[in-house]
Amino acid sequence: MSAPFQVSANSRDEAPQFVLPLVVRMEKSAPPARTDALETAARAVLTMLSDPRALGDGEWAEAVRDWEDARIRKVVRRARGAEWRRAGELPGITLTGKSAEVRVFPPVPLDGWPRELAKLQVSGTELDDPEPPVGADRSAPVLWLNPELEMSAGKAMAQTGHGAQLAWWALPEEERDAWRDAGFPLTVRTADPAEWPELTGSGLPLVRDAGFTEIAPGSCTVVADHPALRG
Repeated sequence: MSAPFQVSANSRDEAPQFVLPLVVRMEKSAPPARTDALETAARAVLTMLSDPRALGDGEWAEAVRDWEDARIRKVVRRARGAEWRRAGELPGITLTGKSAEVRVFPPVPLDGWPRELAKLQVSGTELDDPEPPVGADRSAPVLWLNPELEMSAGKAMAQTGHGAQLAWWALPEEERDAWRDAGFPLTVRTADPAEWPELTGSGLPLVRDAGFTEIAPGSCTVVADHPALRG
């Protein structure tokens, strides 16, 4: 199987293209913290991948298979108020973090978004952390962001979702079950610039962006550092 995040053209480009929609709730009076939004998005992707409706003969399984046979695309849009309530009426799963709410939906055709989601904005997902995140707990999975790249929160949410998905695929079934049963604990942190070359060369799952938005094609965005995958 050709790599889902490979930059060069491959057989996945010939398949119908699908996208995994994620919507982050961004109320004007109480926007989420950036890191919590990234972590919640990653957990949302994992929850979708492990949901019975996305497996076997589940109602979302065919859409997930079609999505996985093509480029693995994720798009994050923002909603508030009535927009958020309307999005919540569509089939999907809402994940809640400390301050963030993210809803993930079954994959849809690239040009076939539901009307309620298609009109939501992609831009404007600029978020901050009120306080600097504490150090990562390396006894649990860590999604390391490239310290040399500037990404909007929405772009970074998609990238951490990619990283979580690559870690999920790389794990044996027993480790997948343990991670799921624990509620998918993970942290997202920006790597120390001095450690980034070692992380990218470690053999851990590595996301290379296709370059559709914001950053150059082939950019390494996330290393998925799951304890069970460490050499």
